[in-house]
Order: sequence, then C-alpha cells, then structure tokens
Amino acid sequence: MIRRGRPYLEFRAEPASAETAQLEREGYTIIRGLLDADELSELRREVSEVFERDPPDYGRRRAEDDAAMFRYAMLNRSAAAQRACAHPRLLSVIEPLLGEDCHVIANTAWRNPAGDPGAHAGQNWHIDAGPHVPLPEGVRWPADIPHPVFAIGVHIYLQDCALEDGPTGVLPHSHLSGRPPPPGRHLDDDLDYEGARVTPLITQAGDAGLFVSDVWHRRMPTLDGDHGRFFLQVHYGRRDIAQRLLPTAESNPLSAEAIARATTDRERRVIGLHPKLFYDG
Repeated sequence: MIRRGRPYLEFRAEPASAETAQLEREGYTIIRGLLDADELSELRREVSEVFERDPPDYGRRRAEDDAAMFRYAMLNRSAAAQRACAHPRLLSVIEPLLGEDCHVIANTAWRNPAGDPGAHAGQNWHIDAGPHVPLPEGVRWPADIPHPVFAIGVHIYLQDCALEDGPTGVLPHSHLSGRPPPPGRHLDDDLDYEGARVTPLITQAGDAGLFVSDVWHRRMPTLDGDHGRFFLQVHYGRRDIAQRLLPTAESNPLSAEAIARATTDRERRVIGLHPKLFYDG
C-alpha cells in the first residue's frame, strides 16, 4: 500500500480496511451498504433522468445497437453521481492503493435491459487496461511483494444484481498474472486462474463492487428471469494516469495549429491524440 508523501509516493505502513486488503490481495472486493436509502434514491433518480433526457453517445466505440445502454462522463451530468465518486467510505478503500491524490478517469452509467438476448452468453473475459506490469508466460509475481495497483473499477449498484442478472464475475488473483486472459477462451465459463474459479459479484442496491483494472473479469451469462443491470461505474487512477472522461479528440490542451501539423497516426498519438480504447467507452 502507498501514500502521497512530499512530494513522492511512499510505502504506507498504517493499517487499512479489510476491503482494501482484499482488493490488493485478491483483485476485488465488495463494500456492502455504501449508499444509504436517501443517497441511493437520489442517485438512481438522477441517473435515470440522464438516460431519459440525454441521447446515447453514438460517437463512442460501442455499436449503435448497444450504445443506448450507456451514458458517459456522468459526474458532468449529475450532482449525485459526482458526490458518489467522492464518497468518503469508498475513497477510504481505494486511496491506500492509489494514493490520496487519485482521481476519476472515467465515469459511465450502465443500464442493461432485462431479457436482452445478447447477454445470454455474457461478455468476453478482459482486463480494463494494461497489464500494468507485463510478465512473460511462466513467470510469477513474487509472493512477498504486494502487486502495485494503478487503476480500480467500481460499480455502484442502483438495483440488486443476482446470479440470473449476469453479474460481473472476477477470477481472484489473476491481476498478479501480468497477462490478459488467454486467447481463444474469452467466453469460456470454465476459465480459471491457477485453480481459482470465477467469483460472481452478487450485490444489493447501494453496494459497490470494486476490482483492480488488471484482474480478469467479465459479465457472466444471464439466466431465465434476469432483471437486467443498473449501476454507476467509476474508474479511479493514480494521479499520473490521464483522465478519460472525454476522448482526446474532444478534450486536449493542443492548439489547432499543432493538431493540423500532425498528419500521420503516430504524429497524432505522440502529441496526445489517441484512438478510443479502454476507458473511452
């Protein structure tokens, strides 16, 4: 665990919560009852209003047939979403791993409809970014050195998420692999990591599920009677990781002249104009 010193990151010796320890050790955790009834009601109402008021962001990476299930940059659209991002109990869990100056790098609302036939097979196994410390096949992370954490995903649940609803499933300890999920097994329900099988994040409205960005995870297949999913997703990164609330084509510190001079893909990327990926949608 770490803390922000003056001015550098330092090893943190102070104790942290059990959720923080599990997140560091296993790559995931659940904060039960993060939001009280009033906080939950307000956040659910404001996020629902955004879905009804604002059209889907079709310019993102997602195809038009599923773009309607997402709304991006929610802290710009909802005061309740912004407050949820800064919830003291949530920050107390992630700050010992990312530092007290960590920040939101992406903030997307998800509303997956009930009975969506496209969800029967679930979502591909994936990681959100990285791996941040790539390792070759056969090399194991040393057991006596805590693995650094660079980004954390959080799902703040606005309705209950049971097994039939296709919850997020994680493979414990897979963030230590230094690799993405194995090719050819992206929809394999039997995938494991060193014998650890999938753990579904079964939650109630007001809970928050957290996972390290490097951990192997997916939406699990839905079952008969699913109710869909509805949650606010918040990704946090270390201070050194750029925000991705808007694509770099929309939000950058570049002059029009500098952009015009970049005529190749590499020239555009080297000045910070990147294609949409990972946290961009």
